[in-house]
Amino acid sequence: MRPLSKKLSSIERSQTMMLFARAKKMKAEGIDVASLTAGEPDFPTPQVIKDAAIKAIEENFTKYTANQGIPELLKAVAEKFQRDNNLHFEPSQVLISCGAKHSLYNSLQAICNRGDEVVIPAPYWVSYPEMTKLVDAVPVIVKTSPANQFKITPTQLKKAISKKTKAMIFCTPSNPTGAVYSKDEILAIAEVVKTSGMYVISDEIYEKVVYDGLEHFSIGSIDAIRDQVITVNGVSKAYSMTGWRIGFLGARKDIVDAAEKVQSQVTSNANAIAQRAAYAALNGNLNGEVKAMVQEFDRRRQFLVSEFQKIKGLEFVYPRGAFYIFANVKNFIRKTANGLNIASAEDLCEYLLSKHLVATVPGSGFGAKDWVRMSYACSMADLQKAVGRIHAAFEKLQ
Repeated sequence: MRPLSKKLSSIERSQTMMLFARAKKMKAEGIDVASLTAGEPDFPTPQVIKDAAIKAIEENFTKYTANQGIPELLKAVAEKFQRDNNLHFEPSQVLISCGAKHSLYNSLQAICNRGDEVVIPAPYWVSYPEMTKLVDAVPVIVKTSPANQFKITPTQLKKAISKKTKAMIFCTPSNPTGAVYSKDEILAIAEVVKTSGMYVISDEIYEKVVYDGLEHFSIGSIDAIRDQVITVNGVSKAYSMTGWRIGFLGARKDIVDAAEKVQSQVTSNANAIAQRAAYAALNGNLNGEVKAMVQEFDRRRQFLVSEFQKIKGLEFVYPRGAFYIFANVKNFIRKTANGLNIASAEDLCEYLLSKHLVATVPGSGFGAKDWVRMSYACSMADLQKAVGRIHAAFEKLQ
């Protein structure tokens, strides 16, 4: 029998999705697991969005659409980019895809050749390096410091650039750290981008989820590098539409054309019904609902921060955006509890899940081996349950 793809032997599975699936399986078996794995808001999708989807079905809007997306949604996304991000795109410069992850992959396929290098600040979202390898490019990982809220500096970026550098993947607010770059920090990074001529794939899926009076700033709005930036976003996080699978990108026309060509041969159009729903999300005057959701995330954030400060030896980065706490667990490694030897963050996550029924994600998948990511996108009831169990688990490791 002939062998499988050699390329896939170097690709890791998404730890987030594996642990999310394991937690769901345990719940389905009647086990009372508190899952802090997936970045999935627990709020229902707003009714106006669901009504739009129902209407689409009733009107038999269930056929293929244009590969790029339905005209009204392309226009709505272009207007959203202008309104929220100071990004100036015509509808022809927008591509609707099957989630922001799909948009990121299409972007990489559109710009990368074999051997091109893609700069990725670590900690990173688990899929960035693997997507880069899938398009035959080379991930160049830049380790950032918790002392700087895990933000890449212009100096670090300069050092990472070579003749083979094609792009950088940039994410603010950050998954997994919750870091939010200021406008001044982004302007300084843009100077390096401008000089290098490299592209920036800007993942802005968490743009609405910021706290402490901070404001999101889009790197693509900087005039000097507008044509070098591909901005990726979607409706999953802001409108609690993770399962609807609608993402989008905006970029220079030739980049969009290339990405659209890739999509035409892989998935074709995004789900027709979900496109109608996404149009309702972007045009439904839902600022009140989004604000209320972010306020609730903030309440959960403050609760977790307060509780984790009580755990001796647990260090974490104070999150300013998204809905994750990224915790350093080095002080709990090389310990033993409940018959388990804790030799790594992976072991600690296994201990938390198997012995205390709390599902978390080890930081190794994010490029930070002694760290653990915990999502507070779940309900407050689950969060309170999880915190009680985490206190008990770490107490045994003291």
